[in-house]
Amino acid sequence: QVQLVESGGRLVQAGGSLRLSCAASGRSFSTYAMSWFRQAPGKEREFVGGISWSGGSTRYTDSVKGRFTISRDNAKNTVSLQMNSLKPEDTAVYYCAAGSLTGPSTMPKAYDYWGQGTQVTVSS
Repeated sequence: QVQLVESGGRLVQAGGSLRLSCAASGRSFSTYAMSWFRQAPGKEREFVGGISWSGGSTRYTDSVKGRFTISRDNAKNTVSLQMNSLKPEDTAVYYCAAGSLTGPSTMPKAYDYWGQGTQVTVSS
């Protein structure tokens, strides 16, 4: 099992950058695909980016391609989301998720473990 805690969310101006971190504890972290999701008020949870257990494959939603980068360090049990060129529409609570998957899924229900979320607010 895996326990996840996100950190790094804050208020940032449009065009700025932010790095989110997800710290994992428990067993079998390195065997899980990891993803970041986000949820804005009144909207459904949305896939942002994911990474395979090996770190060899990544995927992103179209709206963040070229701006966001997901990475993992299995030795440190961490997953990060580097966010550049932030836009107001990126404002949301960002969640880290872990799933027993070969590669990351865009579907929230595919994931077994979730963090509590960290708020990212991008001002215009």
